[in-house]
Order: sequence, then structure tokens, then C-alpha cells
Amino acid sequence: MQNLKHEHSKTVANLFERTAAIAPDLPFVAWREAANSPFQEETYSAFLQEVEVQRERYATAGYGVGMRVAVLIGNRPEFYTQYLALNGLGVSIVPLNPQATPAEMRYVINHSGVILALFHPKFSQQLEAALSDREQELPCADITSMYAPIPAPETFAARQTGDCADEAAVLYTSGTTGKPKGCILTNQYVLEAGHAYANWGGMLSFQFGQERLLNPLPLFHMNNLVVSTTAMIEIAGCNVMIERFSPTGWWQDCRQSNASAIHYLGVMPAMLLNQSVEESEIVPSIRIGVGAGVDPKHHAIFEERFKFPLIELWGMTETGCGFIASDEPREIGTRAFGRPGDLLRARVVDDALNDVSTGQVGELLVQSVGDNPRRTFFSCYLDDAKATEDAWHEDWFKTGDTVRQDESGMLYFVERKKNIIRRSGENIAAMEIEAALQSHENVVQAAVLAVPDDLREEEVFACVVIKDGVAPDEATARSLFDWVNGQLAYFKAPGYISFRSELPMTGTQKLQKSLIFSSDENPVSAKDTFDLRSLKRQTRAETSSKKGHEK
Repeated sequence: MQNLKHEHSKTVANLFERTAAIAPDLPFVAWREAANSPFQEETYSAFLQEVEVQRERYATAGYGVGMRVAVLIGNRPEFYTQYLALNGLGVSIVPLNPQATPAEMRYVINHSGVILALFHPKFSQQLEAALSDREQELPCADITSMYAPIPAPETFAARQTGDCADEAAVLYTSGTTGKPKGCILTNQYVLEAGHAYANWGGMLSFQFGQERLLNPLPLFHMNNLVVSTTAMIEIAGCNVMIERFSPTGWWQDCRQSNASAIHYLGVMPAMLLNQSVEESEIVPSIRIGVGAGVDPKHHAIFEERFKFPLIELWGMTETGCGFIASDEPREIGTRAFGRPGDLLRARVVDDALNDVSTGQVGELLVQSVGDNPRRTFFSCYLDDAKATEDAWHEDWFKTGDTVRQDESGMLYFVERKKNIIRRSGENIAAMEIEAALQSHENVVQAAVLAVPDDLREEEVFACVVIKDGVAPDEATARSLFDWVNGQLAYFKAPGYISFRSELPMTGTQKLQKSLIFSSDENPVSAKDTFDLRSLKRQTRAETSSKKGHEK
């Protein structure tokens, strides 16, 4: 069998129905209720029956195109049931992060304008806390009460059949630099992104009806909801669901679910490599891993130890489609993530938006291939026309990622633009320093920021979580400085090191650097912060003196 032609489907629900008609007895979803319980499965045909029952309930109540419903269910099959039921009617979903604070959840609920909140009972307290300060009551429905009446909208929908141009979801960005922005995503966006992933080819070539993809990312993240879920539907694959990634239970999840492919976050390979070597860590069914951000020094080591390749890709919620290094040579250990092809064009530009020379670092701009350069992208940021306009330069989307491109067209990730530290004319990537710090045996986690400097414009400021039993004192700070200084140029070593008990993270395990310090707090004056700039000056003098002698 060949993959379905997504252009014949108007909605994600429509694509699912077509797959269920072709491959009714193949498993659509595999999950387990607890860490040690066996995986359960449900076929496409059986799942479609549940979807149709739920869709009829929503249709009878009056839901349809132009309405939004919040979904607080987590990584469970019921999420798919509600999503596909609503999608077929043209209703847009707004997935909520179960790990969000009440204030964060309240912001998304209020900003998105949802008219109903669906929840699993395990998250009832979080939802109740988020709604406690709302002036207007929001109707809620427990998704485990399958036949309880659904609260009706104020007006009956004028249309109850979704189309490709209709909104399918509003996904909120992580908000690492401020309030999250709601990305409006249409059915066409979702179908295009899923189709691209299902048909990327190369080492990632998927086989119809034979794949079992374990994606540990949450369903409020586009990588899972949009990319892998839709791709598996198109190729009649099985979506393997787990509640969250655990390094100690990961290989058991992979083996018992018989996963053929896995998705990873950049932090996962390092955490798995830190586990003791065990015979059970080799899972023969896995032929490939797909993700972004593996530490270059871990890439080859991981593949050698666990016996399958890690394929690096690049994408954003705003772009839908992306790039992937799925063909050899993959340039392992270089942060290479693919070349422009049939989906996206790419440019690398300077701050004035002029193209840089081959090999030079600049910001990545992208657009769709074809007559419409915005065809595969998000529609806009919800209720934020200025942010939407600012995200584009003419018809090129400004990604905020700094990259370089070689003569062959291969793109290499350098850093998020906002994480570039400008010190005395040097552009320093925070990620490079973080990787050096995290390779120290006493460091659990590190985040590197830029702080103002009267002489050098900005200085490198490192926030470090150290292991229990290690003293957060000047001696430890100096040893970490020496460690970084021994690996990188002197100007990249931290001018300040601040010891923290923990670092704030998003629900998808991204650092929230903007929340490490409050807006009225001066990082250089924080407790357990050590000024190491004199060491940098000393190192610079020694380096200059050495070069002088060499001459």
C-alpha cells in the first residue's frame, strides 16, 4: 500500500476516516495505564467508532466551525478521541499544559476565548485552580463521563463540517521570553506538516502499516500533535503513547511497545548515556530516532552504544514543515540539520537582513517553495497583528535561530539569536558554554545569559545547578571557570557564575531563562554569585603574552 494523498482530505478527521477504511484492523494507538502495566492497543476501526459517537454528541449540542475548546487530558488516547471528534465538525482545540501554573493556564484559557474545557479527572484540581479567579464561568466536561450531557454553546454553529482552511488548533509557544503567543493552525497546515514528515524519505523512510512511533513529547507540542500523530495517521502507523519520558524506564517502554521509531528531545541522549550499561538497553525493533538538539559530543557515542541513528531535524510551531538530515553524510557531531529541498527555501542573513557569505553565521529565514511563500506556515498569532507582522520580512519568516550554511547547502544550528552574547565585538553562543559546563562531573544543569557590561557591552553570566554535596562557593566557581577556559577561547569563559538550586523549565523541558531572575533583580548581585572577570583579564594577559613570545 502507498501513503494516502493528504490533499484529498479536508480535515485531519477526514484523513483518519480514509485510513480507517483502508486499514481498519491495524493498531492506531498503543498506551498503558501505569508504568508497569502492559500496553493496550486499539485499531483504526474501533477508534473511529468512538470518535463518531463523541462527534454526534458535540454536533447535537451545537458545536461547529468558529468555536474553540480547551483540552486538558495529557498523553492519553482520549485526547485523540476528542480531537478527532471536534476536528470533523470544524471545532478548533486549544491543548493545555497539565504542568502549567494556574496563572499560566488561566492566561491561555482567557486569551484563546475557548467556550468549553474538556478535562481528565486526574487534572481536575489544576483546572479548578486556573478557573478560580475568572469573572465568567467556563463550562467544563469530564471526558470519562462519556454519556453525560455536554454543555451547549450560546448559539448553534452555522456550519458543522470542517474544511482545509478552517482552524484546527491554537498552540501556544513556550513563552521563554514573555507571555506565550497563540499560533493559529489550519487543517491544511496540520496535513502538510504530517505529510512532509511521513514522506521525507532517506533514512527516515516509513513503511505503510508497519511503523510504531513512540513520541514522549506532550500533545500540546506541535512535534507530537501535528507532526508525528498526523504522519502516523497518513501511513496507518501506530502512535505509542507514554505519559512522560523517564531515563530509567525508557528502554522498557520502547521494548514493551515494540517501537520501530522514537522521538527525542536534546536532553534525552545525555540522560540515557548517564545510565549504567545494561543488556536490556538494546532494543532491536528500533531502527531510528528523530529529534533536535543532541549534544555534538554525545551523537556518535549514543549511536554506537544503542545501535540506531539519531536523525537531527529543525522546525518551529510557526513553520510547520522544516529540514532534516536524513541522508548520508549526516555530519554527525556538528549540529547539522539538513538542506533546503522541496518544502522550504532558506536564507542566512545579517542584522540588516542582507545575505551573508557561505560559512558565515547569521539568522535563518525560511519560506515555502511554490507560488505561495506562506502556504505551509501558521496563519497568525492570535490577536497580535503586530507580532505577526514583525515575524516576517516581506515573505521570509524570521526564525530567530542563528545558523551557518556550507557550500553543499547543509545548515548547521548555532544558537537562538536571543541567546547570542555580544562581548567586545565577539558573538558568543550561550549553548556552547552551557555544553562545556554540563560536561563537568559536578554540574547537573547550566544556563548562560548575557548581562550588561560597561566596557564590553555584554558579559557571560552562567547559572549553574551543582550536584548535592558540592559547595556553592568561590573555589567551585573558579574550578568551573578553569574547566570552561580549558575547552574554549578565554572570552567565552563565564565572567560570572551564579549557583542556583534549580532552573525554571517549560512543559517541554526548555529552559525559561527569562524566569531565572525577576524583572527587578540584578543577577550580578544575587546570592551565591561570583564575579570572575578578573580571572578573564588575567587569562587574556597570559594569552597575549604567550603569543608575543611565540612571535
